[in-house]
Amino acid sequence: MAPQQIVALYNDLQRAFNTQPANLQLCGTLLSKLKIGLIETGLLLPHGDARLEDLVMARDILEIGAFWSIRTKDVPSFDRYFSQLQSFYVDYSSVLPPSKREYPIRGLNLIRLLTQNRIADFHTTLESLPLPADAIGDNPYLRHPVNLERWLMEGSYSKVWNAREEAPTEEYKFFVDSLMGTIRNEIASCEEAAYDSLPLKDAATLLFFTTQSELLRFAEARGWKINLAESSISFSRTSEEKIEIPKEKLIAASLAYARELEQIV
Repeated sequence: MAPQQIVALYNDLQRAFNTQPANLQLCGTLLSKLKIGLIETGLLLPHGDARLEDLVMARDILEIGAFWSIRTKDVPSFDRYFSQLQSFYVDYSSVLPPSKREYPIRGLNLIRLLTQNRIADFHTTLESLPLPADAIGDNPYLRHPVNLERWLMEGSYSKVWNAREEAPTEEYKFFVDSLMGTIRNEIASCEEAAYDSLPLKDAATLLFFTTQSELLRFAEARGWKINLAESSISFSRTSEEKIEIPKEKLIAASLAYARELEQIV
């Protein structure tokens, strides 16, 4: 693919992405073509002396691809775009001008690690950021995932829920929603163990649902029994198998063992 063709497709991608709302279907088509072009011109994983304007264009394409992945809820695609961006963020950091999208994308990657319960990777990635530790709290895109991780460790789930409205970009809300899904399942497991039933209103409050329809869909997926007449939910319990302990055999074995010890002594 000729460089002029890549530039033309890049301009089309910018227009499709920046329209309100963005044309995500067209963006996906253009991104597929542009990645082929970047591979053919050696710009997907650059090495050597590439032109500065070409590097900036390639980085911008991959950044748009990362945001497009989140907007289309394609996390594996986001992983690939983030991995490809590392050459630009690390190897060419002293050559390229700063990108306004870099830290929003880095912050999204940190939240992605939280949703996958990769806490060790979260801290390793946080420590490897090209920022002093005391500057992380001043960056809203990094402060948000750091706060989320602390609240998760504390069990402050209401703060995680409220953090959705404090997200620095719309894309962050996708991962916060994913976190809330994990949290709801943990709370639901505790409810099943602690209660035989709960009023619908109390169950909705505990699970951070704002409408009854959301709660009912969740309850049906968990196999809970819903009683709309009594406005309550009953938790189905699996019957535990009774384990018979062979008392006589254990006593006989213990006595035989004791006699053997006496003989040894």
